[in-house]
Amino acid sequence: MPVLLQPTLEFLAVQRGGTYIDATLGLGGHSYEIAKRLGRQGRLIGFDKDPEALERTRARLMHPPPEMADDWPRIELVHASFAEIALHVAAASVDGLLADLGVSSMQLQDAARGFSFQAEGPLDMRMDPHNSLTADQVVNRFDERELADAIYEFGEERRSRRIARAIVRARPIHTTAQLAAVISAAARPMNQAERRIHPATRTFQAIRILVNQELGDLRTLMQEAAPQVLRPEGRLAIISFHSLEDRIVKDALRDGARGGWYRVLTKKPVTAAGEEVTRNPRSRSAKLRAAERL
Repeated sequence: MPVLLQPTLEFLAVQRGGTYIDATLGLGGHSYEIAKRLGRQGRLIGFDKDPEALERTRARLMHPPPEMADDWPRIELVHASFAEIALHVAAASVDGLLADLGVSSMQLQDAARGFSFQAEGPLDMRMDPHNSLTADQVVNRFDERELADAIYEFGEERRSRRIARAIVRARPIHTTAQLAAVISAAARPMNQAERRIHPATRTFQAIRILVNQELGDLRTLMQEAAPQVLRPEGRLAIISFHSLEDRIVKDALRDGARGGWYRVLTKKPVTAAGEEVTRNPRSRSAKLRAAERL
């Protein structure tokens, strides 16, 4: 279920015959709706680090509804990080680019991928299974200070040192359930605000971001790749899910506006209305920011 679908489509202002990039293809919810608006002269390019997502979505995007079979755009799927878009797409050739950041529902729901603390699974967390660094290596090989710094920087977890100490003492830890139990014992919620989220949420986020180089890739997308591939009047729409991502997006759009290559379309981030949050709880933390290339 794509998050913030309608405002995203409105900001992208999808044109028939245009070229559009979905930088985080996932299960193709946004892409499918973009494709329906492109027509047979259009082109849709989907990027994803996760080869499983590409294969699962390929069948959906390659088989349009019967009534649109003769009016379906050219579809290209690329197994790569969105940081590498400029290596695959010509400069100033794209009419719109979308990125829906973070982990996908498909990845969270597959216990074998190790993203979620809500089910027993191996400590993996790799979006691209070909990457060498795993969550197991972070948890069991980083020294206590490295681990604490990562949890603090990428999880904004103020109890990072206490959690890192508990993890080091409990080693070896090889499953998501083991890790969640260690964190929960070390960082028991002290007040009502802390009880609203699981004690392991921020630490799991930190490890996932570190394993997948998510923030570095996002900076490359915002500062280099997107400005390079968007044509004048091309639109950029970015959906983030936590403050670290949103800060990078906000700062890049502000700097782009000052530098004269972006016109920011969202003074404040667009968030989900109550009806969407009820229908799709994942949308609760989503923030959409958009800009136009000058």
